[in-house]
Amino acid sequence: MKRILAGVLMVAFAATMAAAADTVTMKAKNGDVTFNHKAHSATIACKECHGEAAPGKLTLGKDAAHKLCKGCHDAKKQGPVKCGECHKK
Repeated sequence: MKRILAGVLMVAFAATMAAAADTVTMKAKNGDVTFNHKAHSATIACKECHGEAAPGKLTLGKDAAHKLCKGCHDAKKQGPVKCGECHKK
């Protein structure tokens, strides 16, 4: 029974990963932000952005996005951190 459950969980996880978009565009007042989800998910654990819940679409306000995205870029000293590097009109 444990093997069946483990198998079902592995298939569900693989299906979730396969369904994730390669790029994601988030609407923003001062220019939309498009990022490469596939590249991020290859190096960052899902829970870093999505929390403990099953990965799904994120709805982030300005403050939350800046804390999550810019905060990660600052901490890792990688990726864009200036407004115009992310926000494109």
